[in-house]
Amino acid sequence: MRLPLLLNMLKQEPVWNTCKKILCIRADNMGDLIMTTPALRALKESFLCHITVLTSTMAQSITGFIPVIDDVIVRDLPWIRSNAATAGTEMLELVALLRDYRFDAAIIFTVYSQSALPAALLTMMAGIPLRLAYSRENPYDLLTHWLPDKEPYSFIQHQVKRDLALVAVTGATTSDDRLLLTVSKADHQNMLVKLHTLPADLTKGYLVFHPGVSEEKRMYPVEEWIKLGKLVAHTGLPILLTGTAKESGLTGAIAAGIGDVAIDLAGKLSIGEFIALADGAAVIVSVNTSTIHIAAARQTPVIVLYALTNPQHTPWKVWGRIFAWNVPAGLQSKNEVISYVRNNRMIQEPELPQPAVIARTLESLLQQKTGMQYIAPDTLIL
Repeated sequence: MRLPLLLNMLKQEPVWNTCKKILCIRADNMGDLIMTTPALRALKESFLCHITVLTSTMAQSITGFIPVIDDVIVRDLPWIRSNAATAGTEMLELVALLRDYRFDAAIIFTVYSQSALPAALLTMMAGIPLRLAYSRENPYDLLTHWLPDKEPYSFIQHQVKRDLALVAVTGATTSDDRLLLTVSKADHQNMLVKLHTLPADLTKGYLVFHPGVSEEKRMYPVEEWIKLGKLVAHTGLPILLTGTAKESGLTGAIAAGIGDVAIDLAGKLSIGEFIALADGAAVIVSVNTSTIHIAAARQTPVIVLYALTNPQHTPWKVWGRIFAWNVPAGLQSKNEVISYVRNNRMIQEPELPQPAVIARTLESLLQQKTGMQYIAPDTLIL
């Protein structure tokens, strides 16, 4: 081979299909990471690569149930809402850690109301040669590859589609765009052992109510949960109230209000056991939180009591119904992008969904009648 040709080959920029160590940054909530799983699957299938995910303490517990993730780095980044953001000196330590990994590429996943540029700077400082993200402004040398972020002003698409479109820049594709969560036999067995100790007949199945929220603006009122539980008690299916240990006051109050048919399980299940519980539920009724994405990943019918915050985060490719309502004015986000979507691109449903209507839909789902419909990804988008 001639020397000039060899030198030219050595000077060529790295290409995506040669990448074997890819950093994927998805540093917000558990549900966001679950919605990114089809894009992670596309990378794994296309490049047979080692995938490291940089995520938050809010999402780390779900990573062990996403089989395409090989390694996890956990940090609460200061540009993402969290309980304890990483300090400046710790950011320098993170840069050094990422440099030690010697990643071939980094892909930064965001929702349309976030900026990828802080993470882009992080990955550039870490010396990662290929760096991909959406950006509304020209990122210049912060990113080596980028997609102009036309959301939400030109269009809005489901988060799964957004993430798949991003990795398509690398040439990564998949024929299976379903959400990906696995559950172990041990978690399934442990869940069954715990259910067998409950004072209820679960042989005909059970319902799951998940009322807990990370933000007050997503809260469906306690008294309405109680009304709903009483209305569906005649189905004969026990109602299992789920949540974290910190939410046991909420779930306990709802269970007590509904009566004997309801059982409070808040704080009593590991995340794996909760996935197994969701797997076996007849229907899950939940506010818009990670539970609806777990239900979608496990193909469990779901009814979502959906405070209108992010219209692109509806459950993906699952049977069920969405009941939406507007966030009260005093609790609405001050983010200008979100304000634009609320005022211009999202349906308006000022009234809280009524328990009687929700109950009829739940009964239809149980009977696989008129309420049984596939949730469209653009349900909440104008």
